[in-house]
Amino acid sequence: MQVARNITDTVLESIKNNPVTAIIGARQVGKSTLAKQILSKFNPTLFIDLEKPSDKALLSEPQLFLEQHREKLICLDEIQLIPEIFSVIRSFVDDNPKARFLILGSSSPNLLRQTSESLAGRIAYLSLAPFSLNELGKLTTLKKYCLLGGFPRSILSKSSQQSFSWLSNFTRTFLERDLQTFGFNIPPETLRRLWVMIAHLNGQMANYSQIGNSLGLSHTTIKHYIDILHHTFMLRVLSPYYINIKKRLIKSPKLYIRDTGILHSLLNIKSFEELYAHPVYGSSWESTVIENILSKFKEWDYFYYRTAKGVELDLVLTKANRVIAIEIKASPAPKLTKGFYTALQDVNATEAYVIAPVAMAYPLKNNVMVYNLLDFLELNIEE
Repeated sequence: MQVARNITDTVLESIKNNPVTAIIGARQVGKSTLAKQILSKFNPTLFIDLEKPSDKALLSEPQLFLEQHREKLICLDEIQLIPEIFSVIRSFVDDNPKARFLILGSSSPNLLRQTSESLAGRIAYLSLAPFSLNELGKLTTLKKYCLLGGFPRSILSKSSQQSFSWLSNFTRTFLERDLQTFGFNIPPETLRRLWVMIAHLNGQMANYSQIGNSLGLSHTTIKHYIDILHHTFMLRVLSPYYINIKKRLIKSPKLYIRDTGILHSLLNIKSFEELYAHPVYGSSWESTVIENILSKFKEWDYFYYRTAKGVELDLVLTKANRVIAIEIKASPAPKLTKGFYTALQDVNATEAYVIAPVAMAYPLKNNVMVYNLLDFLELNIEE
C-alpha cells in the first residue's frame, strides 16, 4: 500500500536544483519506497541497493560504472556501506554538471561526516520521518496511530499482533545488526537496557549520572550511547530554551522515544487500554504530538522551556522573530495553569496553542487556541 509522503515535492525540487540529494532517516522508515516512487517520475534511472552483494559488486570500479550510466538519475541505497564513493561522486558531478544522484542513508554519523566533507556545496539533505498522522489520513485512527506509531510496517500491518511482532523484530535487529553496520561496537543487551530505561523516563529531563548509576556505567558512556540513539533517529533530544531570558532555567535536555510504537514495544504495552492505564500515557502523547509537529516545522528551531520554579512549556518553536509556544495535554478537557501564561510572557510568544484530543478547535484567553493534532497540522502557519 502506497501512501503519499509530504516530502515528495521537496525531493523532486531538490533533484532538479542539486547534483546530489540525500534522504536520511531511520531504518525501515520508507526511504527506499519513496525513492522508487520518485524514480518513476524520471527517465532513465538506476536503483542500486548496496545491502545486496550483487548490487554492491557493480561499484567495484565506481568511476567506470558511473561514466557508463552518466545520463541516468542514479539512486544509491544505504550509501554509508561504501563511504569511499563520496569522493568519486564529488569529482563525477564536478565533471558532469547534468549528473544527478539520489542517495539514501540511515543517518549514521559516518554518513553525515563523509558527505559533509566530500560533497560540501553539492548536496541537499532531506530527512524522512515515520508517517505523520496527516499523511495517513483515513487509513488509520488516532488511537491506532498513537499505539502503533508511524513506521510503515507497523501502522499498516493487518493486526496489532502483527505490528508488535514487527516492532519487536525491528528493535532486536537494530541492536544486534544495524548498529554494527553503522560502526558501533556496543553490547546489544547493554543498549537495550538503556533504551528500556529511557522508555520508562520518556519525556523527562536527562540525568546522565543517575542513569549511569542504575546501569553501572559512567555518565560519559551514557551520553555517548544516547548520542548514538539520537543520531540514528531512535531518540529525540529536546534542548531547553534559554535565549535572552534572565531567569534561573533548567539546562538539562528532555529525552523522548521518537516513535510511539517502539516506545510501547519496549514497555510491552500492546493495547490502548494498557497504554491508558500506564504512567507513560501522557508522555507517549507528547511524543506523538512533538514528532508530528516537528515533521511539519522542518525549518524551525525547537526547544522546551522550564524554569527552576516549574514554569514550563512543552514545545517552543522559533524562526526569525516568531516564537510559537505549544502546550500538550492528553485530556480532552485540557486545563491550563497560571504558570503557562507566565511562560508565554517569559519567551515573548507571538502565538500560542494547546494540542489535545478535542473534537474541535476553540479559543482561550490571551489569544491561546486549542486544537486537535490533525487540525493543527493542517493549519498554514509555518511560513
